[in-house]
Amino acid sequence: MNTTSPRRKILYCVTKANFGGAQRYVFDLATHLPKEEFDAAVAYGERGMLEEKLRDAGIRTTLLSTLSRDISLGRDIRSFFSLLRLFKKERPDIVHLNSSKAAALGACAARLAGVPRIVVTIHGWPFLEKRALPWRMFVTLASFVTALLAHTVIVVSKHDLRLALRMPRIGRKTVHIYNGIAPLRLGSGERIRQVFPAGARIIGTVGELTPNKNQSALIARALQEPDICVAIVGEGELRGTLARSIEANRLGGRVKLFGFMPAEDVLRGFDVFALPSQKEGLPYVLIEAKRAGLPIEANRVGGVGEILDGDPEEFTLEKMLQKTLAVYRG
Repeated sequence: MNTTSPRRKILYCVTKANFGGAQRYVFDLATHLPKEEFDAAVAYGERGMLEEKLRDAGIRTTLLSTLSRDISLGRDIRSFFSLLRLFKKERPDIVHLNSSKAAALGACAARLAGVPRIVVTIHGWPFLEKRALPWRMFVTLASFVTALLAHTVIVVSKHDLRLALRMPRIGRKTVHIYNGIAPLRLGSGERIRQVFPAGARIIGTVGELTPNKNQSALIARALQEPDICVAIVGEGELRGTLARSIEANRLGGRVKLFGFMPAEDVLRGFDVFALPSQKEGLPYVLIEAKRAGLPIEANRVGGVGEILDGDPEEFTLEKMLQKTLAVYRG
C-alpha cells in the first residue's frame, strides 16, 4: 500500500521578474523547497532574469502580462481576474505573495478563490517611501488590507515587525524571518577595477536603479570628492537619468554605470561598499558586503542597522528556509 502523502502545491507571486531582492527571495525559496513535500510554481508580471533562472532550475512559471508595478485601474482589474483564474485553475494549497502590487491583488483573489493558506512577505513596508501624502495614505490602507486578508505575514526585519505590531489584528499573525544567503563565492572584481585608473579609491554600490536606492547621492558625492571613483552596478528605470547626470557633471571618467552584475562578481572591485538607500527592507547585497569584509557606508533605514550590528550567522539561507518551512507547515 502506498502511504506517501501527496505533495503540497505552493504558488509564489511577484510583480516583476527582474532580479531584485523580492525576486531573489522567491527564487531561493522555490528552488530549495523539499521536492518530496512541495510542488512549487511562480507567477509574475514584467519579464526578466527571474523567469530565465526559474526555467533553468526546472520551476514552472506563469506570465501575467497585465501585472505591473505602475498603478493603472484597467490593467489592475485585468490582473486581479487573471490571478483569480490562475488560483482556481491551479488550486494551490499555499499562495505566497511578494511585492506590493502582486500582494494586494493576489490576497483579494486568493481569498475569493478559497486558497487554504495565504502568506504575504513584506520586503519593507511600501508606505515608508518618500512620496506625496495622498499616495502614502492610499498605500498604507492597501498594505493594511493586504495583511488583513493574509493568514500569515512575514516581515524581513525587526524594524518592520515593530510597525506590524502597531496595526490592529495584524501583529498577531506576523512572523519575523531574516533574509539569508548561501556561502559566498567571490569573484576577483577585476571587471570593476580595470575601467578605473590604477590605485583609484572605488566607492561601489549594487542595486536596482530606482529612487529608493538613491544612487544619485553617490554622483553628488563624486562632485564633492575629486579623489574618489564611483561604481554603480545595476539596472532600472533611472539609468537614463543617472547617465545624463554623470555626463552633465563631466564625471564620466570617475563615475561608471556597469549594468546588472551579480554582487559576488563585483564586491572585490570596491574599496568601500555604499548603500545610500532612502528605504529598505533587508537588503541581500548588504549581507553580502558584510560577509565579504568590506568597509560599509549605509543609511540606517529599514533593517540596515540589524545587518550592520548583527551576527552574520543570523542571515543564512538555511535559517531562512527552515523558518519559512515552519510557516508553510503550520
